[in-house]
Amino acid sequence: MFDNRLIPLTFTPQNYVEVWEKLPLLAWVGNSILIAVLSAGLMTLSSSLVAFGFAYFRFPFRRFLFGLVLASMMLPGAVTLVPNYLIWKWLGWLGTNVPLWGGALFASGFYIFLMRQFYLSLPRDLFEAARVDGCSSFGLWRRIAFPLALPSSIIVFIFEFQASWQNFQAPLIYLNFGSPEQYTVPLGISYAMTQFSPTAGGQGDYQYVMVASLLVTLPMMIIFAFGQRYFIEGVATAGLKG
Repeated sequence: MFDNRLIPLTFTPQNYVEVWEKLPLLAWVGNSILIAVLSAGLMTLSSSLVAFGFAYFRFPFRRFLFGLVLASMMLPGAVTLVPNYLIWKWLGWLGTNVPLWGGALFASGFYIFLMRQFYLSLPRDLFEAARVDGCSSFGLWRRIAFPLALPSSIIVFIFEFQASWQNFQAPLIYLNFGSPEQYTVPLGISYAMTQFSPTAGGQGDYQYVMVASLLVTLPMMIIFAFGQRYFIEGVATAGLKG
């Protein structure tokens, strides 16, 4: 039998107003959007450049180097956690959001593999014709490869945006030195749970935590709503190649 206790007896829209006063939710959302956009944008560009290099150019040890890139996908995150922390500490960027998006400058093995498959499906005659017209190597990527592989770029952007938006471990490690206004959404929600938890000496007002959790999911829903058609185009492109 359906348990009607799962449905609240009263709807309190005032909670959606008071949550902005109880928690620095606007700062958390702004921090998360900034970090997610920087991380997703830089990851898309860096992975696209590396993937195009592996797909188009012929150079010694190309397959061996691409194998190393794929092998990097097998490394668990716990293996690189301490070295990355020591690098950012040596650079003096602990307590800032730079470690949360700075690693995107060095691409990702999974995204490189994904975009390389799209670039391999493009006719090589297009690039050879552009070469005859005097197009540079960077121009081949910027004028031909990247625009034609736009669905794969948007897929990478959405994947990385979601991963950055939901990332809890990295902000916990690198932002735990600053004030709560510097937190991202996952770290801020965790902070709010401790503030309102009765066991931690809080007020026990869990409704604000629940409202905040609902509000912070809206950006991801909007991003996916605008990008879902590119998933379909990506599947169609892969199917035509086969």
